[in-house]
Amino acid sequence: MTTRGVLYVHSAPRALCPHVEWAIAGVLGTRVSLDWIRQPAASGTWRSEFSWQGEAATASKLASALRGWQLLRFEVTAEPSAAAEGERYSCTPDLGIFHAVTGIHGDILIPEDRLRAALQRSRQGESDLEAELAKLLGKPWDDELETFRHAGEGAPVRWLHQVV
Repeated sequence: MTTRGVLYVHSAPRALCPHVEWAIAGVLGTRVSLDWIRQPAASGTWRSEFSWQGEAATASKLASALRGWQLLRFEVTAEPSAAAEGERYSCTPDLGIFHAVTGIHGDILIPEDRLRAALQRSRQGESDLEAELAKLLGKPWDDELETFRHAGEGAPVRWLHQVV
């Protein structure tokens, strides 16, 4: 079963750009050439977007191939298919990687066991429930990436979330 998705490279140093292309090519098994534009949110970095089509596990493979580079900010999305829910991966140098399962409308679906664990940590005074829920929803990653999601002047913008 195949699905499709988008890889958003929000910021990468120029020297890393060809390595990103090679990593994507390694996952997809085909040559990849991205259109890079300057990222005004971080001097000396570049951004790009890449639409892909592949097996349901492609998003996780792309995220795994890119997550080891400390200076890279990216997101990978995969649309739901008949065989699998959608996915979203977000990665920043400071926070590392975030993964969420998404439904047909793009909503994050939080598994019951993760909600129960958050409630338990909150009850035991280990953390605040609001902070736990924010982490489950990827808010720290959204907060850090929001500036980078906006394209440079004159470039197309693709929003990750759409209210239906």
